[in-house]
Amino acid sequence: MARLSLRKTAEGLGAAASGLLAFRDEYLSYLSVERGSSRATLNSYADDLEDYLAFLGERGVSDFAEVTHEHVEAYAADLKQRGYAPSSVERHMAAVKGFSKFLVREEYCRTNPADLVPLPKIPDRLPDAITVDQADALLSQPFRDGPLGLRDRAMLEVLYGCGLRVSELCGLDSSDVFLNEGLLRVMGKGSRERAVPIGGMAEAALSAYLDAGRPELSAHARRACSAVFLNARGGRISRQSVHALVRDAGLAVGIEDLHPHTLRHSFATHMLEGGADLRAIQEILGHSDIATTQIYTHVSRAHIREEYLAAHPRAQRGGAKKLAE
Repeated sequence: MARLSLRKTAEGLGAAASGLLAFRDEYLSYLSVERGSSRATLNSYADDLEDYLAFLGERGVSDFAEVTHEHVEAYAADLKQRGYAPSSVERHMAAVKGFSKFLVREEYCRTNPADLVPLPKIPDRLPDAITVDQADALLSQPFRDGPLGLRDRAMLEVLYGCGLRVSELCGLDSSDVFLNEGLLRVMGKGSRERAVPIGGMAEAALSAYLDAGRPELSAHARRACSAVFLNARGGRISRQSVHALVRDAGLAVGIEDLHPHTLRHSFATHMLEGGADLRAIQEILGHSDIATTQIYTHVSRAHIREEYLAAHPRAQRGGAKKLAE
């Protein structure tokens, strides 16, 4: 895979910047080995840095010692001009900053040209979440017969019932499931391991799949696969397949543009609305910083206000008009 990426990049960069590719690949190796970055992160950084190197190549840069903070600022402006969303600009620039810091640390250049260039500010955006009624409709709908139906139900129940990231769901192995203890062992971002509770409907759906669905799917495999969730050929299911399943299951009950991460957001939101402690939610979600989890308090406050306006007899709009009457 790395050779394919390199060949594609070399064709598109031109002579000026193609010599910089080895440094990018060394940085990606560092992220993989020393930082434990996921394959998804590595792929994103590879693409983002390829774009950055192409930008430098267009300006005749062939040595990192030639890069100035003006180049980095111009690249950020170029991303915006090409119509990238603020979140995408931030991701590209985070890759550039990390890469530049690595080059200085390894003494490939003396100064960090990205050090004085701030990351773009992204407007605060509350996480999307479906309602409890929508979640019930999603998980109560009829699924297809056979092992794939058992698998699909179990995946949706685990995504919503445990708050897993899609990469964590796909990465689950059979040895990570402890139904007697009501726990899943999950490998999160940065190779951080955590125990996630599973209970109720998610546990029942997963147990049914493991008993009757997975063995049938596993029989189609050319070689044994340790993954919990298998595709129709008996191999580990892909993130793309899970995204498609969630989207189609949502459309079947009238929920537009449903994503696996929406179910993770919904898990956290509904836990908070149900009175769960924020620290407990942080541990279950695998957030390293409580500030990441605190965004769900804003969602919960909106829910509390809705409940207040709907329930209190003197909380309705138009109070000033009524006082004037």
